[in-house]
Amino acid sequence: MNIHIFTIFPEIFASPLGAGIFKRAAEEERATVEIHNIRFFTHDRHHTVDDSPYGGGAGMVFKPEPVFEAVESIREKIKQTTPERTIPIILLSPQGRLLTQEIALELSREPVLFLICGHYEGVDERIAEDLATDSISIGDYVLSGGELPALVLTDAMLRLVPGVLGSPESPIDESHSTGLLEYPQYTRPPEFRGKKVPEVLLSGNHAEIAKWRRKQAIIRTWKRRPDMLARAGLSDKENEFVKQLQQPEEMV
Repeated sequence: MNIHIFTIFPEIFASPLGAGIFKRAAEEERATVEIHNIRFFTHDRHHTVDDSPYGGGAGMVFKPEPVFEAVESIREKIKQTTPERTIPIILLSPQGRLLTQEIALELSREPVLFLICGHYEGVDERIAEDLATDSISIGDYVLSGGELPALVLTDAMLRLVPGVLGSPESPIDESHSTGLLEYPQYTRPPEFRGKKVPEVLLSGNHAEIAKWRRKQAIIRTWKRRPDMLARAGLSDKENEFVKQLQQPEEMV
């Protein structure tokens, strides 16, 4: 997987890309992340990338010319070797579709991906309509720019690229991968400050452990994110269990 990020603040990416999963993916040649400075595609002495919005209003807006030129320049280089490849171009924006595990998995299967980091008050609408093929938000809040969302999206995708994580099973049971929040995890020591690890986890009975984990995942999801249960594909028996959880404690 090859991810190209377009930004006016490339320095934001220097530290994250040199550590953790970003570094591992590059070292194992599973994925690469390339940063492109949009200012390099301007043609005035001040490298201007923004201007005031037509119609008035606060803030500045990303100009279309340098963004189009940056994306088209890199896309043309890639098409010289793979002319038939269609490259998804993602605009990171609070107006985009909300990032989910399903979207991260979908995008992680793309061999090449472009991410555009907006900044200031926003981007010229022609960037969103005529250049970007998709728009993604990481939450219902506003950040200063698209750089942090680009890192979040990249992290979410890279850990789903086969071979990047140490174990192929690592992403399978994580929160949201199964439609539920992940079950509680424990490690040594078996007792800490009077609190013991559940006996079933020490039993070695993998079938019972799997049942316990599934039950705990349902309970945790019901407590913290009950909105997810309707989409979790629960069995009839599990739905009955949820109904019991919803009853007053003295009735359960």
